Amino acid sequence: MRKSRRQAGYDYTKQVTDSQNFLTDSILLHRIVRLADIHNNDTVIEIGTGKGHLTQELGKRAGRVCSVEIDAKLMEIARKRLAKYSNLELIAGDFLKYRLPAKGKYKVFANIPYFITTQIVDKLTQADNPPTDIYLVMEKGAAKRFMGLPKETRKSLELKVRWDMKIVYHFRREDFHPKPSVDSVLIHFSRKPVPDLDREQYRKFQKFIEQSMKYGMTGKGGPLTKRQVSAALRHAGLYKPHEDGVTLYIQWLCLFRCYFLR
Repeated sequence: MRKSRRQAGYDYTKQVTDSQNFLTDSILLHRIVRLADIHNNDTVIEIGTGKGHLTQELGKRAGRVCSVEIDAKLMEIARKRLAKYSNLELIAGDFLKYRLPAKGKYKVFANIPYFITTQIVDKLTQADNPPTDIYLVMEKGAAKRFMGLPKETRKSLELKVRWDMKIVYHFRREDFHPKPSVDSVLIHFSRKPVPDLDREQYRKFQKFIEQSMKYGMTGKGGPLTKRQVSAALRHAGLYKPHEDGVTLYIQWLCLFRCYFLR
């Protein structure tokens, strides 16, 4: 019988803490928080309080900050550091189990544990009431994959239906303690006022992507013929896909609409 990670002695809390690379320089923290569109009427959720350095900076700009920390020892240190701030709510627990606000606007700003990057992004972007803006410090390669660089992936295409993404800051490895073995960036996810597809279309778009990536857009079992692809892109004023080895999101969307409306 296969044992669960917990039964096998797996310490999830320790792995989260050990995978965290902390930002503590006040000048740097001030700089990156100023890059975010955060004002004194905003509610901000932070993932991972740590010792409270970033939390403190967020508290200076936001109206309210809810910071979730899984490590009890770090939480105790943070509580002492942040005791004088009345607009900060420190929450002990696992963010992946934390219940996001069911209503109202809020934003997210966090330096996240890299080994659960995908789970965090999924939780935030797929929420019933998602944030209006998400600012995450993450590994550069992961950020580029979410953005569809150097080419679109299933994940990047699904994200772009509802989100615009942009890298707004590049860190030095020396900015962190301990120093990570990878390059890190601050990426901004901005929720589109109106998604490019409604819920029904989005579900069909997911199937369209899956079919296209499995069989090829115009291959045997693919969703479209070469003639349909050429006609759809010509009608939209877009160049043919694959001319430079890359099919852009706007082209995927155009071709899906051709497929969906035929």
